[in-house]
Amino acid sequence: MQRTCPPATLMKPRIASTELARHRTGKLTDTVYASLRDDIYAFRLLPGDRFAENDVAERLQVSRTPVREALMRLQSEGLVRGHFRNGWEVVPIDLARFASLYELREMLELHAVRKLCSPRIAPERRQQLVATQGAIWQCAATDRLPDGLAVAALDEGFHAALVQAAGNGEADSVYRQLTDQLRIMRRLDFAYGDCIDDTYAEHCAILDAIAGADAELAGALIARHIEDSHTVVERLTITRLEQVRAGSVQTAPPQGNLVTGGAPARRKRFG
Repeated sequence: MQRTCPPATLMKPRIASTELARHRTGKLTDTVYASLRDDIYAFRLLPGDRFAENDVAERLQVSRTPVREALMRLQSEGLVRGHFRNGWEVVPIDLARFASLYELREMLELHAVRKLCSPRIAPERRQQLVATQGAIWQCAATDRLPDGLAVAALDEGFHAALVQAAGNGEADSVYRQLTDQLRIMRRLDFAYGDCIDDTYAEHCAILDAIAGADAELAGALIARHIEDSHTVVERLTITRLEQVRAGSVQTAPPQGNLVTGGAPARRKRFG
C-alpha cells in the first residue's frame, strides 16, 4: 500500500515554527546570560551565593530552558558551578588563583609593550595604536568619563589593544580569555575604588613611552600599573565581601542564621 506524504506546503510551517522557537530560545539564553553575568560582575550576586534555576526563571519571567543554557555558559567561563540536585553557586573568589592570573597578565602585556617599542614593529603600527588610544585617554580632565564601569570597559579595550598591536595572534587569544577571567576583579577598582584619574594619567604615560619607542620606560610603567591594580582590587575584594557579610549578619533574623557548628549560613539569592 502506497503511503501518502503530506504536501510540502504543509511541512514548511512546522519547520519554520521549530526554527523560530530555537531562535527565540537562543535570544532568551543570551538575555539571561547577560543579566546573570552583569549581576556577578556588579557583585549583586556574590561569590558563594547559592540559587536555583527556578529562582532565576521566576525573576526574569522566562522558562528554565534558557536559564539552564545560560548557566552552562557561565559555568564554562568559571563564574558559576552546578551542584547535583542542589542548585547553582557563584564560584568563590580564589585570591591565589587571581594572583597567578595577574602575573600572567603582566607577562603578556610586558612582552607586548617591549615588542611595540622594538624595530620588529613598523613605526606606522605604533603610531596608529598611539593615535587611536590617545583619542580616548589623552584628553582634558574635564572630558574624562565619570562613570567607573564605562571607564572599566575602555580600560579593557586599552590593554587588549596593546597586546593585539604586538602582532602575536596566539598571545592575543590567550589574553582575551584571561581578560574574561579577570573582569570580575578588575571592575571592582572602577565600581568601588577611586582610580579613574589615575587610569587616565597612567595610560597617557604608557602611550607616550610607546610613541617614543622607549621599551624600558614602557615596560616599567605597564608593570607598575598592573601590580598597583592587583594590590588595590585584592584589598577591595576582601573589604567588599566583609561589608556584605556584615550587612547580612545585621539584617539576618535572630534564629536560623547559623548552621551546625556555628558556621555562618550560606547566603542565598532570589529565593
